[in-house]
Amino acid sequence: MSIIIDRQNIEKIIANISVNEMIDDMEHAFVSYSKGNAIVPPVGELLFENPKGETHIKYGYIKNDTTYCIKIASGFHENSALGIPSSQGMMLLYSQKTGEPLAILLDDGLLTNIRTAAAGALTAKYFAPKRIKGIGIIGTGIQAKLQLQFLCKNYPYSMVWVWGRTIENMQKFKSELASDFDIYIAATPSEVVNNCNLIVTTTPSETPILYAHDIKPGTHITAIGSDTPTKQELDCEILKKADIVISDSISQSKSRGEIFQAVKTAVIPPDKVTELGNAIQNISFQRTNENQISVVDLTGVAVQDIMIANAIYLKYKQLKN
Repeated sequence: MSIIIDRQNIEKIIANISVNEMIDDMEHAFVSYSKGNAIVPPVGELLFENPKGETHIKYGYIKNDTTYCIKIASGFHENSALGIPSSQGMMLLYSQKTGEPLAILLDDGLLTNIRTAAAGALTAKYFAPKRIKGIGIIGTGIQAKLQLQFLCKNYPYSMVWVWGRTIENMQKFKSELASDFDIYIAATPSEVVNNCNLIVTTTPSETPILYAHDIKPGTHITAIGSDTPTKQELDCEILKKADIVISDSISQSKSRGEIFQAVKTAVIPPDKVTELGNAIQNISFQRTNENQISVVDLTGVAVQDIMIANAIYLKYKQLKN
C-alpha cells in the first residue's frame, strides 16, 4: 500500500537531510545519467497563455535501483498576486521491481525547488572560481532564495547583489535574507555582473537579461530559468564568449535552455557543449584558471527527481521506525 507524504512531513524530513547530502545525491544523479545508467524519456509539458504558466512531467529510473519516479511540477508566475506560491506539483514513487506505487509526495513543488538549488550548488563546486568576490542573483522568487542559501552553505561569502523585476520584489528579498547576508539591490543586471563573479539566473524571462559585453573574465554563470523552448535569460553571445559551456542534459538542450537558443541561431556549435556528469568525472572539462568564463545550463533532469524522492521516502520510513 502506498504512503502519502504531505508537505508538512516533507519539510520535517528535509530538515533531517544536510545540504551536502543533497548535493552528493545530485552528483550521483548526473554522473549516472551521463554514464548511460539512467533511463530518462523526453520531458512532457503543457504551456499555458492566460495566465502564463507551464506544467512539466519528468520521469525515469536509474538502472538496477529500487524505484522509479514520475514528477508533475508546474510554475504559474502570476500566482503571487493571488497569494499562492508559483510552484506546484507532486512526485509519484514506484517499485522498480513490481511497479507497485510506494509513495505519493505532495510537495507542492518544494522538492523540485530543493533539488534545483542543490544542483546549482553542485555546479559552483566544480566550475566557480576559487575566489568569490560577490554572489549575484538574478530573480527574487523562491528559487533565487534557495540558490543563495544552498550556495552559502559551502561558499560563506556575505556580499550579495540582487536584481529583480520590481523594487518591491528586491526589497522583500533583501528583508527576508538580510540577517544572513549583506545584500545590495542592483539598479540593472549589468550592475550585478560588475560586482560579482558567481552569478545565478532564476527568472522565467523569454528575452535575454545578461549580455556578453558585460561579462568579465573569471565569471561563472549558472542559468536556471530557461527550461522551456521559449525562455532565455542569457544573450547567446555569452555562450560564445565562454571558455566552458556545460549542459545538465545534452539531449534536453536540443529543445530547451540557453544552449538550445545559442545552437539554434548558430552562435555556438553543438560540440562546444559538455554534459555535466561527464565534466564532473573528467577534470579536463572543469575550470583550469581563474580567468575562464564558465556557463552551466540547468534545464532540470528526471534523475534529480528520482534521487530526492527516494531520499525523502527512505528517510520517512527511517523516522517512522
